[in-house]
Amino acid sequence: MDERHLKNLLFDLDGTLTDPKEGITKSVEYALNKFDIQVEHLDLLIPYIGPPLYNSFMELNAFTAEHSLRAVEFYRERYRSVGIYENKVIAGIPQLLEELQTMGFDLYVATSKPTVFAEEILKHYGLDHFFKHVGGSNLDGTRALKKDVIQYVLDENSLHPEQSLMIGDRKHDIIGAQACGVTSLGVTFGYGPEEELLAAGADYIAYQVSEIRELVLQINLNES
Repeated sequence: MDERHLKNLLFDLDGTLTDPKEGITKSVEYALNKFDIQVEHLDLLIPYIGPPLYNSFMELNAFTAEHSLRAVEFYRERYRSVGIYENKVIAGIPQLLEELQTMGFDLYVATSKPTVFAEEILKHYGLDHFFKHVGGSNLDGTRALKKDVIQYVLDENSLHPEQSLMIGDRKHDIIGAQACGVTSLGVTFGYGPEEELLAAGADYIAYQVSEIRELVLQINLNES
């Protein structure tokens, strides 16, 4: 097999496989309320979807490191019991995963969400059987950056970067893939606009779920 033959597909979770908007924004609101911060509309919290929460509390609310740690704890109070299930599978994703699996690709998840939450979500929505491995962050906050998660998935499964493709909806997915020497495919049906993905340097863009399969085939052809 050609060393650049595409074989491994790494998927982001939030905004790529599922739409977690309700659960994440309501849990962030819950955490912010603990600091007497009121939110006018949940849509204002959409930027929290995707990046590591600890970083987001510092960047978006100017929290100190200590307050960010507390905010993540408050977030999880609500998320682990309620928010995790305020989620829904993006239309067409199960069919796409089945097609890609049938075509012989190995599928993985690479997410900044804690692994324990990611595994529960995939199991709850019947997607877990499609993936050979689920890589996420640790509950103690380590391995939260996307580049670290992607590298972890590559290392744990002895995957070659040149045979792998990262598929995600935020700039962090693209930047993380680049840092690991992995080709990137940005999707615009999640929470990162096309401009964000292109500015980050996405190699390919899919505007709807159905385009991912064709792009994967195109990339495979280009790299064979």
